[in-house]
Amino acid sequence: MYTLSLVVPCYNEEETIPIFYDTVLTIAPQIDAELEFVFVDDGSTDRTLAILRDLSKKDARVHYVSFSRNFGKESALYAGLKASHGDYVATMDVDLQDPPSLLPQMLSIVTGKTETDGIEYDCVATRRSTRKGEPPIRSFFANLFYRLINKMSTVKIENGARDYRLMSRTMVNAIINDPEYNRFSKGIFSWVGFNTYWIAYENIERSAGTTKWSFFKLFKYSLEGILAYTTVPLLFSSLIGLFFCIASLLGLLFIVIRKLLRGDPVAGWASMVSIITFLGGIILFNLGILGLYISKMYMETKNRQIYIVREEK
Repeated sequence: MYTLSLVVPCYNEEETIPIFYDTVLTIAPQIDAELEFVFVDDGSTDRTLAILRDLSKKDARVHYVSFSRNFGKESALYAGLKASHGDYVATMDVDLQDPPSLLPQMLSIVTGKTETDGIEYDCVATRRSTRKGEPPIRSFFANLFYRLINKMSTVKIENGARDYRLMSRTMVNAIINDPEYNRFSKGIFSWVGFNTYWIAYENIERSAGTTKWSFFKLFKYSLEGILAYTTVPLLFSSLIGLFFCIASLLGLLFIVIRKLLRGDPVAGWASMVSIITFLGGIILFNLGILGLYISKMYMETKNRQIYIVREEK
């Protein structure tokens, strides 16, 4: 029989862990595989670790990795994949926004027991068909991000894609062998390739607790994704610079010709200051884009650990 590992990142999720565990147990008889739970405590400050210890003592299938501090969800996903031992591995959130009820169907597809379109799949991924219950401004910027990154990058990322997916061990090993420090899992899942079958479902509210993703964190995360999988911003920066160089040369030519023909002095210090300020802003904007890429290179070359484990079982 197959073994299915469930990789579940947790950060201050003392309320949701017992609910998640009990929910998975209710659908476990429908899953044609032995289960392994791999919880990753991402430096929680509540009773998350204590609850995981108790579950591990009660159920030998429950394992956990606890970080020395909060390293972020991307690091937690990577640690969970490395700690998993299953023939198949599913990554999912603990708040039940990723419905465990889909696991039997996902496993059946990836193992070839459910006939699809004659293609062998190494991954079954999920995406939200709606953003019901999400603030409109957040939905607008989320849709904008997916449009931008899919136009700029050769790596296609499905709109509404979740980190909830079930993968073969072959695909998991490929992801583990990509130990980059600045991680963007949605991009990595697509970049490694492998045939992926998509399942859509409506947005589901959290079972308990509150989201840890603020608007600023989501913006920063989306920026990480763009910088990780496309260099188009650098091209955009160069084109802006080229445009203003040509515009300034044409302006200079116009001033010289007007001076020769009419002898007018070039007046207007206010307009000159405005132009200089505007061009200075453009220069700083372009330097900022370049600086972001250099900062990513800097962090990669430092070769720091992606995470540090304080305790595991």
